[in-house]
Amino acid sequence: MTPLIIVTLVALWQCVLVGYTYTLAGNAADEAVRAGTAAEPGARDAACRQAGTDKLSGPWRGAADIGCVTADGYVTARVSLEVPILFPGVLGFPFKVHGSAGAVEEAKH
Repeated sequence: MTPLIIVTLVALWQCVLVGYTYTLAGNAADEAVRAGTAAEPGARDAACRQAGTDKLSGPWRGAADIGCVTADGYVTARVSLEVPILFPGVLGFPFKVHGSAGAVEEAKH
């Protein structure tokens, strides 16, 4: 019975890590697009990347792929994070979790 309990706990922990990675990706995309809409068009991508990585902890920050795109007055941020296997920062699954957010570009007067 003990091995079954341990396997169940490991599987539940892995599910928590996957869910937490989705939450981090969504939050990073929100932060990135918020900073991207307020930045000048030339500095938008750098501001987007900086804001997106600010709230990520070390294991998720290392393999994060963050970028902003502007089209027709609308800024879209896309974040891709690696899902860790059991312990963040050690190994990751071969797939990534994606988060995206969008906002209208702020008018500059």
